[in-house]
Amino acid sequence: MSVLFETSLGDIVIDLEVDSCPKTCENFLKLCKVYYYNLNAFFNVSKDFLAQTGDPTATGTGGESVWSYIASQSERASVPRYFTPELNPKLKHAHRGTVSMAVAPSVNGNAGGCGSQFFITLADNIEYLDGKHAVFGHIVEGLDTLDKLNDVFTDQDGRPFKDIRIRHVVILDDPFPDPEGLVKPPSSPTRPPDNSTRIAEDEDPLATLPEEEEERERRKRAAEASALTLEMVGDLPFAHVRPPENVLFVCKLNPVTRDEDLELIFSRFGTIMSCQIIRDKKTGDSLQYAFIEFDKREDAEQAYFKMQNVLIDDRRIWVDFSQSVARLNTTWSNNPKMGLRRQRDNGGYGGREDLEATRRYRGEERRGGREYDMVFDVPGGGSARPRKRSRSGHREREMERSRERRHRRSRSPRDRRPHRQ
Repeated sequence: MSVLFETSLGDIVIDLEVDSCPKTCENFLKLCKVYYYNLNAFFNVSKDFLAQTGDPTATGTGGESVWSYIASQSERASVPRYFTPELNPKLKHAHRGTVSMAVAPSVNGNAGGCGSQFFITLADNIEYLDGKHAVFGHIVEGLDTLDKLNDVFTDQDGRPFKDIRIRHVVILDDPFPDPEGLVKPPSSPTRPPDNSTRIAEDEDPLATLPEEEEERERRKRAAEASALTLEMVGDLPFAHVRPPENVLFVCKLNPVTRDEDLELIFSRFGTIMSCQIIRDKKTGDSLQYAFIEFDKREDAEQAYFKMQNVLIDDRRIWVDFSQSVARLNTTWSNNPKMGLRRQRDNGGYGGREDLEATRRYRGEERRGGREYDMVFDVPGGGSARPRKRSRSGHREREMERSRERRHRRSRSPRDRRPHRQ
């Protein structure tokens, strides 16, 4: 009676000792039939000792017998999690590839025994395990897979850094009838039962991408990091904002070129919503680049192809699609002549109608952010304002008090005596 295990390192064929330990073999075969072991990980691998699996949680504390599994699936009366191990003195851990059922100890008065966890020995003559765990089979094919399993890299707890999983189980021969209530799932599971954070069993950590693809991925990660930084400092409304597709960026302009001239030249490609040359904040001088917003994306594309390297005012300009999203917020320009653009009446922020700009104080949208209010309401509908102190009035009061003190000192002792009646 044999079972084929297809693992991520290779195939293993286990020959079962059905006559010597029938209950253990029945439990193992029926768990294989319900795909219980599929995608289970080898969570404990000790070089030249053993490799343990059969725990869906991959912690060493999970697993149950097939009878407990049936009871939990059908909501029947509680069945013990483990069954009594069949310890046959003739079956020993004498050869590499011995398959043995792990025996759980008694915990908090609950009886221990065999559940679903089993291990495969990776060396000969491991007499330490004799009489403690129930041998029920031997590896007859796939010893080269055991060599690979023995050479894996593990952490201090024996867990492989890269997951080694049982991909599929094939029962070659099953002499036992199915227990009452056993229902075979329609298909094998597609996701591992444990929440592993290790290197996936189908992932190659040493694999390298082609140079062009690796450079593309590096630039993508750098762009995402830069966008997140710009969002944190407030330069972007949100990290994944996309620049408008109908706006062109024009640079290398002549300082004498005016907004009206540039708009007239580009208007032959379609309707222009705005044309703005960016200027210095203090002097108002041209910074020699501009943003041109078209009504349609197709018009912007046509202007991009036709106006590249065109001569305007003795300067050959450069045209590209704008990557700026400042226009989605308030304005592109810091031109003092134009000021800030008004927000659209239908609300929205960052080019999205479902977003709203963060307000630090109440009523900030009414004030335009030019002054501060208190964060609490004042009776009467007004806002709390600190009263201004008059420095001149304070000085007058001080001078009056000083005159009174001098006047008191100047009075004679005779004047200070009380009048007798």
